[in-house]
Amino acid sequence: MTDVLIVGAGPTGLTLGCELARRGIGVRIVDRRYAPHRESRGKTLNAGGLAVFAELGITAAITSIGHQDLVFRKYFDGAHIADTAVEGTLSIGQWQIEEVLRERLAELGTAVEYGARVVSITQDADGVSATLEDGRTVRARHLAGCDGGGSPVRRLLGIAFEGHTEDEGLMVVGDVRAPGLGRDVWHQWFTSDGAAMMLCPIPQTEIFQLQASPERDAEGRPLPPSAEGFQRLFERHARMPGIRPVDPSWLSTWRVNVRMAERMRRGRAFLAGDAAHVHPIAGGLGMNTGIQDAAALARALSGETPLEAYEAARLPAAAHLLADTTSRLQRVLEAVRTPGIGTEAGLG
Repeated sequence: MTDVLIVGAGPTGLTLGCELARRGIGVRIVDRRYAPHRESRGKTLNAGGLAVFAELGITAAITSIGHQDLVFRKYFDGAHIADTAVEGTLSIGQWQIEEVLRERLAELGTAVEYGARVVSITQDADGVSATLEDGRTVRARHLAGCDGGGSPVRRLLGIAFEGHTEDEGLMVVGDVRAPGLGRDVWHQWFTSDGAAMMLCPIPQTEIFQLQASPERDAEGRPLPPSAEGFQRLFERHARMPGIRPVDPSWLSTWRVNVRMAERMRRGRAFLAGDAAHVHPIAGGLGMNTGIQDAAALARALSGETPLEAYEAARLPAAAHLLADTTSRLQRVLEAVRTPGIGTEAGLG
């Protein structure tokens, strides 16, 4: 029997694994994916996330990759209006953070087991039994669900995910290359009708993360993301002949999703990160909050704080996060209609 079974190997699960392993707590990490991804996804670390990484001894590795205090370059109706230096943040792709965390985890004697999907969970007085899709059973004293917003662990535990999800996608997103476009700033194009396109450079790669208002069909319905759609959006917003977003390696749609688990613990099983709360992206707080969840859960599972302290502290923090980011998103959507203002309106 291992001490803690961690389900999910994103930033939250990997941080929890490292935090426990460095304390001498036995961990086993499983993930339903068959290999690590290379998608930018979350791309900002703030002081809270960096403080946790300092305790893990990986600050130097993280900062050597990331772009500190990235400049936000704002355009309006195609014209360059203003540049704003945003201090106190580190721009870095989520997959790059996960890579550093896996390396730290390996130094601590643990590796992620990929292709391991949890299909059932049972508990008794002594521990938790998780059955995998291939029929194997993993036995642990505690289990941590760090498996994202669609969390199978949360569903298997019967924990409600309360809140709302908007039917219509607010943005299309993806990872693309854009040869010829400067990589020293986060390009943010806005228009007088409230539409937007943004290209954020992922450091030490040729990739930009693209975020844009979706194209719409003749009936006004949003179209799914596509390489051709990205080019049409770029031509409309950026108006830079000769530059094309190409080679999309990740395509997705983002919609406003404001939900939190009714509880973050059931018996010997716990939730952390997006498995426990999802919210608007304004302010770049999601990945950082999950990392902080992991640090708090590690303290509880290692006996440094009572087990009850985890939910008592992190559930109110999640509720505050949802309210705060909802307010930040509304602030950004209103502010970017003013030339020279960009997504920094959601910071602070």
